[in-house]
Amino acid sequence: MEKFTTMYERQPHPHGKRCAAGDGRHCLRAFRALLVMLAVAGGAMGPAGESGAQVRLPDFGDASEEALSPAEERALGEAFMREIRSRLTLVDDPLVEQYIQSLGYRLVASSDRRDLGFTFFVVEDTSLNAFAAPGGFVGVNSGMMSATRSESEFASVLAHEIAHVTQRHIVRAIDHANRSTLPVLAGILAAIIVGAQDVEAGQATAAAVIGSTVQRQINFTRHNEMEADRVGIRILSEAGFDPREMAGVFEKLQNAARYAQRPAEFLSTHPVTTNRIAEARDRAERLPYKQHESSESYYLVRIKLRVRSAGDPQRMLDELVEELATGHAQNAAANAYGQALAMARLGRENDAREILERLVSSHPDNLTFLAELADNARRTGNLPRALALYAEGLDLYPDDRVLVRGHAAALNDAGRPHDTLKLIDTYGQLYAPDSEMYRLRADAYEKLGRTLDSRADLAEHFYLSGRLDQAIHQLRRAIQGQDRDFYRMARIEARLEELEREHRHRLPRR
Repeated sequence: MEKFTTMYERQPHPHGKRCAAGDGRHCLRAFRALLVMLAVAGGAMGPAGESGAQVRLPDFGDASEEALSPAEERALGEAFMREIRSRLTLVDDPLVEQYIQSLGYRLVASSDRRDLGFTFFVVEDTSLNAFAAPGGFVGVNSGMMSATRSESEFASVLAHEIAHVTQRHIVRAIDHANRSTLPVLAGILAAIIVGAQDVEAGQATAAAVIGSTVQRQINFTRHNEMEADRVGIRILSEAGFDPREMAGVFEKLQNAARYAQRPAEFLSTHPVTTNRIAEARDRAERLPYKQHESSESYYLVRIKLRVRSAGDPQRMLDELVEELATGHAQNAAANAYGQALAMARLGRENDAREILERLVSSHPDNLTFLAELADNARRTGNLPRALALYAEGLDLYPDDRVLVRGHAAALNDAGRPHDTLKLIDTYGQLYAPDSEMYRLRADAYEKLGRTLDSRADLAEHFYLSGRLDQAIHQLRRAIQGQDRDFYRMARIEARLEELEREHRHRLPRR
């Protein structure tokens, strides 16, 4: 049951226990929360939805504090993210992650909810979509960024989703559901029960129940979309972007949909009308004109996502060469960078290195080019050069995640696991290690013969990657090992119990 897991898995908390005991009031609260997550997940796109039926709902909206407290909202969003990581492929690239977080927080700083902790991420999917979840989790497909032509266009998509969160639209949907959709909640419960026995039947039941409510929700949805437009345009303007680009993006999506066999998912979850586009444009025209020049980071990340998602890297390389030759490349340095990335995918590392050497020479302060050149040296086995380049970059920017990850990998390759651990632990004093850093640290511990620590870190790598079963497996193997260190074993046993508790409250899935 692809879309019915997230909220139910959280029901070890009191509402779920009381619901299981037959307390109708707490059943209602539990299933209200489930309905909201279905509404949000209905907007989630991607690989998980390519096969089989799925529930598609408009963004239902957010909220009043009476319906869900900020702490509950955050917990709900975190549960949602665990599901997202287990079902979709997120872009695990530090350059992309750093950019999307930086841009997102620049926009949040111009919102009226700067106190909220936001998390921005990119989904590896060429379709056009973006979505928001409770607690400040905002996702955007790689295809959405690739389809934009300016940073203001891309920022307008994020600003719109940020507005859904700051205006608490999703939480309002909980309150709305509590007043008017008890039959729907009952239908979802039936779908959960049926789906536990028969996945296809469960999905069909839920689709029928929720589909019948879409028309009744549409006016509520339109109100939220208009409010998100209004707030998002203001955020864009105050953050220094061109607010007119929001109407432009919507119009571009609407025009593209006329010639597509299947409309963009973004249009399914964010209905766009001619009147809405006109109102967004009129509202933006009343604001002071701001001409925003797209940053080089935008062009570099956009080109990297284009190359990553290209099914045929040779065709992508040919396109980039032609764009540069005909003067259609928006940014020459980014185009050259994209050519180097495509060449690397084709195994033409020497050709890629020549381009990267020129980029580093002409852009000595650009860490992206330096890091990619170091990665090239590591991939081709020139570890002394790779280590020297990583060290050069880290001398200037010691906390850069792109360089830390690359340097750690090179240190492991060079047989220097102690230095790997020191590097990642130093970084960890300021920032939480990501999934790849846990994997690199696990590799270092394995090289040192510290199997218990290696499996514990490998478990965290799998957990952050959404692979809960594999995380539990690693912790069980650690406990069954020969290491009898009492304190470390106690920590691992406590972590195992925590993950097993989470696993018990997940529904069966395909």
